[in-house]
Amino acid sequence: MKNKLTFLFDGGCPLCLRETNFLKKRDLLNKISFVDINSKDYYQNLFKDISYSEAMSNLHGIMENGEIIRGLDVLAYSYELIGLGWVYYPLKIKLLSPLLRLVYRYWAKYRLQITGRSNIGKLCTSKCEQ
Repeated sequence: MKNKLTFLFDGGCPLCLRETNFLKKRDLLNKISFVDINSKDYYQNLFKDISYSEAMSNLHGIMENGEIIRGLDVLAYSYELIGLGWVYYPLKIKLLSPLLRLVYRYWAKYRLQITGRSNIGKLCTSKCEQ
């Protein structure tokens, strides 16, 4: 069976890794392919040309039909695939969705600082295109 989603994650981020491991354990039907963008085997040309720096700036997923989804939409779809879609039901509520997306954008922008990691410039020295 072909995966329904390719989930690009930052394996160097402790919170991202925790979320990814949670999803992996519950993906009993292997609907999701998990790809660590920090792996030496990550080549952007294999993943819709999503560069390392782009992938580090926001969560990315590639759906079975080739469509790229980002941020909370990746998490919501992942949870739907593992049978826990109800967890992200608040994203469907018109008044809550913009607030949740704003909070996520803040998290994505500052997650390296929040988790005590180097800035994207330092992380990019060996991974990003020059």
